Amino acid sequence: MTPLGSHLTVFLREYLPNQREMSVQTSDTYAYAFQLLVCFAAERLKVTPSELSVEQLDATLVLAFLEHLEKARENCARTRNSRLAAIKTFFKFLEYRLPTCLEQARRVRAIPVKKTDEVIVGYLNREEIQALLDAPDPSRRDGLRDRAMLHLAYAGGLRVSELVGLNLADLTLHPQPSIHVMGKGRRERILPLWKETASTIRDWLKVRGDPKGTALFHNARGDLMTRSGFKYILSKHLRTASAKQPSLGKKRVSPHTLRHACAMHTLHATGDIRKVALWLGMQASKARKSTCARILLRSWRRWLRWFLPKFGEANSARRTSCWPCCGPNHSLRYAPSRATKAG
Repeated sequence: MTPLGSHLTVFLREYLPNQREMSVQTSDTYAYAFQLLVCFAAERLKVTPSELSVEQLDATLVLAFLEHLEKARENCARTRNSRLAAIKTFFKFLEYRLPTCLEQARRVRAIPVKKTDEVIVGYLNREEIQALLDAPDPSRRDGLRDRAMLHLAYAGGLRVSELVGLNLADLTLHPQPSIHVMGKGRRERILPLWKETASTIRDWLKVRGDPKGTALFHNARGDLMTRSGFKYILSKHLRTASAKQPSLGKKRVSPHTLRHACAMHTLHATGDIRKVALWLGMQASKARKSTCARILLRSWRRWLRWFLPKFGEANSARRTSCWPCCGPNHSLRYAPSRATKAG
């Protein structure tokens, strides 16, 4: 029996950050996946985590773990696939270190991923966003911090990992306020800050003090702000904002909703999906397939279903083109029918 601990340590501390050069966020996600797996395996096999061996992590146990994620922890298929990807990467790593586990690794890596639904993420309108941004109390120190985080998350369209990972060195206030963001896939971008957003950050810096580390935002203990911490802050102020905007209480709002609201408002203002991709740090090809593009296309189709019957009664229109399908420079045209041409 081969002890699991030594190989898992090399995988997390050397292989991922050094040989694969994976980001800190990806390494943390893989480490958390194995924390769940080790705890599940130890409880199922009635041993301590340090007594687990590689041979015990066979395909049967991995399948049971994936089922446990979906049923006991109520994780979605996307999360299940993420945990499975971490396990498969580990067994690919083991293929070159433990030749005796080749067949076991082949069986584990043959476990298929589940198909996932492309769920349309909701977004907040301008009145709802303003109510949420005004929810923190500016007379309190934590209120100034929360106000700056909410403004920056919305105005910059930041992911939660990007927001909590900002350092003081990433912030520039003179001459033009801006932030330097290291996004997903190691895509860097520099975003100019709105005047109101820059003002909230200046207010926070006045009372920030000198906590541990160089992070821009920290929690009440002075430690680095976490993703779950920002999620708690958002839910707390969402309840306050719901009193002013009752429609917020009917929506499921997550940190990603702020990013999506920024994308939709930018798209409505510019009409160019490429500008949205640049602002959010996305690839243009992925942005065209993103949720905001599908929502805009759906709104165009709804408008066309209402407009075409009325227009057809007068001119018998039979062909239309719109920007989401044909590009930003394509105008809306209507072709008369053959009977109209003949007449």
